[in-house]
Amino acid sequence: MMRSMTGFGRERMMLNGRDILVEVRSVNHRYNELSVKLSRAYMYLEEPLKKLVQDNISRGKTEISVTITNISAPDTSIEVNTSVARGYIDALRKSNEELGLMDDLSLSRIIRFQDIFTVVKAADDEDAVWNDVKTVAQSALSKFVSMREAEGAKMKEDVLMRLELIEKMVSFIEEKSPETTVAYREKLYAKLTELLSGQQIDEQRILTEAAIFSEKIAVDEETVRLRSHISQFRTLLETESIVGRKLDFLVQEMNREANTTGSKAQNIDITRTVIDIKSEIEKIREQIQNIE
Repeated sequence: MMRSMTGFGRERMMLNGRDILVEVRSVNHRYNELSVKLSRAYMYLEEPLKKLVQDNISRGKTEISVTITNISAPDTSIEVNTSVARGYIDALRKSNEELGLMDDLSLSRIIRFQDIFTVVKAADDEDAVWNDVKTVAQSALSKFVSMREAEGAKMKEDVLMRLELIEKMVSFIEEKSPETTVAYREKLYAKLTELLSGQQIDEQRILTEAAIFSEKIAVDEETVRLRSHISQFRTLLETESIVGRKLDFLVQEMNREANTTGSKAQNIDITRTVIDIKSEIEKIREQIQNIE
């Protein structure tokens, strides 16, 4: 199926006490370039996320960003360093005895010493976190791919319309080309009649010259190949496999045949038609640059 390289997908879910937001976006790119945005605490998710995305795309510059906010799931815990706390208490009481001060130590006073507390991040169950993130990411990717396919369907419709236009113009060239040879033969005959002033004209010579001219301007091979490329193009647009690079090649070949036809043309109508064909090919090329 024809897909655009441009797409966006977003999903947000609350799973197992975690608010998880996943966004996937992509733009045109010649190759498959992928980046993942995660907070440092969840960097272990980077590789499985990359694999999940790469299983769904083949070309484009893609970014997937994941934001995880712990709502009711354990995030951190506070641990008390009792040996340090005991050290503070012993030191203060010793000072009280030596200085004759009143011992009014209380918990509210001890907690002012921040170094007796250690904030410890709760250990993640990495498999559980990945399963939750994967669920959200798959939904975001589904929306992302659907958008790519919808854009691709519009592009396909446009390309098919332009292929049909090119085909009609090729038919015009095929009809017009023989007329060019006839016109050349008549022009050559009239010129010789004028130059020879009533003398005998060698009809065979005129036929030979016309045949040579016809061979030089013949575009049968070019138009046959153009039709073949158009047929292949249509076939590729219907395939389920990735077609972007193959279509790039076909566009180059179509342009090559159009250029050759234009260089052989000895008829203004054919020349103008070739220009129109090249214009349509260029519009197709612009479209397929955004095909995955």
